Amino acid sequence: MTMRNRINQILTKPYMVVAVMLFAPLLKFFDRNFSFFFGLGIVWLILWATRYKWSLFGLGKKLNLKTVLYSLVLTVFMIFFDNFVELIVRQFFGEANLSSLDDIKHNTTNFVIILLIVWTLVSFGEELLYRGYYMKWLAELLGDSNRAWIASAAITSLLFGLSHYYQGPTGMITIAIGTFVMSLVFAKYRDNLWILILTHGLVDTWGLTFLYLDRTSPVRQWMEQLLLG
Repeated sequence: MTMRNRINQILTKPYMVVAVMLFAPLLKFFDRNFSFFFGLGIVWLILWATRYKWSLFGLGKKLNLKTVLYSLVLTVFMIFFDNFVELIVRQFFGEANLSSLDDIKHNTTNFVIILLIVWTLVSFGEELLYRGYYMKWLAELLGDSNRAWIASAAITSLLFGLSHYYQGPTGMITIAIGTFVMSLVFAKYRDNLWILILTHGLVDTWGLTFLYLDRTSPVRQWMEQLLLG
């Protein structure tokens, strides 16, 4: 048996996704990025072992205009929804801690570098790991029913929110709730992860742009006036 076949046989066993989900967070005790890169490494090993069968991770359809348009609509909704949720949550837990992004304010070089990271490791990498691998494979392990997908969406959204612990309670809760909504979209379009990848990248680009400008977005201003007076 070749190395490729051996890895394929081991890592594609149904219970392995649970083992990875339980082990990866422990690596945060060393560095918060270790958990992410370990999980993503497992994904790439599976892809290599299966000769890059992307459909295993929800990338069964090619990127097309319909997907792009759907993602744009979802992006607009998520920008409003995320701002709404954050404004409510911060009344109880205070502002989210975004100090890790302070170095992009009025710094074009850092802003461009962060955007490159967002569109590769963050939007593509995180969606591939948390939705394409964790959520999809866990849902299939739980029976591949609609209930299984919803349960998997809830579990992985909570895990994703907790992975942003450095943003404080408001950041974690807001991200977990927003992620759950997007995960429900993936539960409907299970073979088109591109929708979430594009939406994730566009939403983050919107938020980072206003952090770079050190300004409050017009959506946030409107929401604050509407909800807080």
